[in-house]
Parts: sequence; C-alpha cells; structure tokens
Amino acid sequence: MLNRYLYKGEDITLDIIMLVEHVVRLIAERTEEDFDKCLYEFYKSKVYESLQKTNSLLWTESAEFIADEYFRKKEEERE
Repeated sequence: MLNRYLYKGEDITLDIIMLVEHVVRLIAERTEEDFDKCLYEFYKSKVYESLQKTNSLLWTESAEFIADEYFRKKEEERE
C-alpha cells in the first residue's frame, strides 16, 4: 500500500513523490551514482524522514534545497 501524505486535510502525495524523484536525480548527478542506489540511500536519510513529516514543511522547499540539506546532513554524520 502506498503511503499517503496529507497536510491540513489536502493530499500532497503526488507533490512529495515528484519532489523525491527530482531530489534523487540531483543527488545522482552530483555523486555520479546510479539513481536506484541514490534513491535507496535517500530513503534511509534523516532528510527523507523529515520530508515524510508534512508538518515540518520541508516538502515546500525546492529540490535543490533538499538535496543540499541531504549532503549537509551526510557531512555532519561523517564528523
């Protein structure tokens, strides 16, 4: 079953799915890794966890912002 994402009673599932696809494409381009591998890594990330919490409003940000946040969090994890 597909997760549905709601914000104030509105279904934003398609918005989030499209955003995730764009973010992962940006990550794949930047890392020169396979899309599927990047998707798997993104799904395990704290950024994706935040994205699923629609009240965080992260889904309202651009794909570029979210990709930058993903890389920033990965860098923090390495430290």
